[in-house]
This record gives sequence, structure tokens and C-alpha cells, in this order.
Amino acid sequence: MYEFLETNSMYVVLLIVLIIWIGIFGYLKSMDKQIKNLETKE
Repeated sequence: MYEFLETNSMYVVLLIVLIIWIGIFGYLKSMDKQIKNLETKE
């Protein structure tokens, strides 16, 4: 496992960054839904 991380550290970093961006995007989408729900209630 450590050998894989050492040889492909660039891919590991890219994977982590991708996961973070997916998380941020998902969070923003859910916030957008909540804001729209609040706007339609008023």
C-alpha cells in the first residue's frame, strides 16, 4: 500500500482534491435547495 502511495502520490493528491470538490459542490447544491424552499414559503 505504501509503495503505491509513494509511486502515485500525484494521483492520490488529485483524488483527494476531487473528493473535496465533490463535497463542496454537493454542499452548495443542498444549500441552494434550502434557500429556494425558504424563498417559496414567504
